[in-house]
Amino acid sequence: MLTSIDKNEDKVRWGYLTAFILLLVSYILTFYSSQQLSNQQQRLHHTTDVVNTLDIMSSELISAESAFRGYLVLKDEMILNDYYKAPQLINSTFLKLKSLTADNGEQQKRLDTLQLLIRSKFNVLSSGLKIFKNNNLIVADTMMKMGHNGKLIMDSIKALTLKLESEENYLVIKRSDRATNFSNFIKIVNIASFVIAIVLAFYSITIFNKENKARQASDKQSEQLTEQLELKINELKKLNTELLELRNIEKFAATGRISRTIAHEVRNPLTNINLATEHLRSEIQPADETNILFDMITRNSNRINELINDLLNSTKATQLNFTKVNINEILDQSLGFVQDRIDLKKIKVIKNYSLALCTVLVDIEKINIAFLNIILNAVESIESQKGIIIITTENKNSRCIVTISDNGKGIDKESLTKLFEPYFTTKQKGTGLGLTNTQNIILGHHADIYAESEEGKGSSFIISFSNA
Repeated sequence: MLTSIDKNEDKVRWGYLTAFILLLVSYILTFYSSQQLSNQQQRLHHTTDVVNTLDIMSSELISAESAFRGYLVLKDEMILNDYYKAPQLINSTFLKLKSLTADNGEQQKRLDTLQLLIRSKFNVLSSGLKIFKNNNLIVADTMMKMGHNGKLIMDSIKALTLKLESEENYLVIKRSDRATNFSNFIKIVNIASFVIAIVLAFYSITIFNKENKARQASDKQSEQLTEQLELKINELKKLNTELLELRNIEKFAATGRISRTIAHEVRNPLTNINLATEHLRSEIQPADETNILFDMITRNSNRINELINDLLNSTKATQLNFTKVNINEILDQSLGFVQDRIDLKKIKVIKNYSLALCTVLVDIEKINIAFLNIILNAVESIESQKGIIIITTENKNSRCIVTISDNGKGIDKESLTKLFEPYFTTKQKGTGLGLTNTQNIILGHHADIYAESEEGKGSSFIISFSNA
C-alpha cells in the first residue's frame, strides 16, 4: 500500500508535470506567434514595395503625358525627353511588379491587363505626336478624338492600378487581423498557464512542508518554475512591443499612400498652371505689373512643388547603399555634427556604449540623418546648463539596440501618438517632417523605432537593428 508520504509525492510529481506541460505548450505557442508576427512584418514590407512600384509607374506615365501636352503647347522638342524615357522606365517597373506578385495569380492577370492598357496609351500618344508633326505643329480634329480615347484608357489604367493597390491592402489587413487575433489568444493561454502553474506550485510546496527533505526539493523546483514564468512574461512584453511596432509600420504605410495621393492630385493642376503661365508670358506684351504677377504665380507654384517633394521624400522608400559598420562610430559622427549646439547649451553627453561589437548594415549618410534628427530634438527640448543626453548601445538577442534619452520637457500622451505623422510638430518653426523622415529611414533599414516619454521628465527613442 502507498503511504501518505508516497501519495503526497505523487501529487507533487503530477503537479509539476502538469505545470511543465503547460509551460511547454505556452512556449510553443509563443514561438509560433513570434514567427507569425515576423512573417506579417515581411508581408507589410512586400505590400509597401508593390504599392510604391505602382506609384512610380503611374508617375512615369503621368510625366510622359504631361511632356506630350507641354510639347503641344510650347512646341519645344526638349520637353519630350520625359516622354521618350518613360516606356523603358515603365517596363523596368513592370518586371519588378511581376517578380513581387509571382505568388498571386490574380494580381499577375491584372498586371498583364495593365501592361496592355499602357501600351495602348502610348500608341495613342505616339499617333497623336505623329499627326501633330505632320500637320505643321497644329492640333487637328482627329487628335481631339484620340485625346478622348486616351482619357478613357487613362481612366481604366487608374482604376486598375487602384484595384491592384486595394488587393494588396486587403491582404495586409486580413493577415494583420489574423496575427492580432492569434496574439490575443496566446495572451489568454499564457495568462491561464501562469495562473495554473502558480496554483500547482503553491499546492506542491504546501504538501512538501510536511516533509523537510521533500520541502527542499520543492523549493528548488519552485524557483525554476518562477524563472520560467518570468521568461514567459518577458516574452509577452516583447510580443506587445512587436505589435506596437507593427501598428507603427501600418500607420506609416497609410501615411505614405495618403501623401502620394495628395501629390498626384496637386501636381497635375500645378503642371497645367505652370504651362499656362509660360504660354501667357509668350502671348502677353511684357509689362512691370504683369511680370510681377507672373513671377508671383511661378514662385508660389515652385513653393507648392517643394512642399510636395518634401512630403514625398519623407515617406517614400529611398535607395540605400549599405555598409557594414560599428554603430558606435556612427553615433559619434552624428554627435560631432551637432557638437557646437551641445557646447552652446552646456549639455552633458553620457555614452554607455556596449563593449560587445555591435555591427550593422546601414547607409551611413541616411542613418546619420536619422540619428541627427533625434539628437537635435533632444538638444532643443533641454534647458541650458541643465541638460543630459544619454546614448546607450547594447547587443541583445542578435539585435543591436540604440537608445537616445534626454531629461528635457518630455512629450504628452496625445502628442506621443502623433509623433511620426507628417507636419505634426510642437515647435514654433518646425516643419513636422523630421521624425517622419527619420522613421522612413529606419524602416528602410528593416529596423524598428519607437518612443517613450513622460511629460516633464524627458524622452527616449529606441532603435533596434539586426546584427550584420
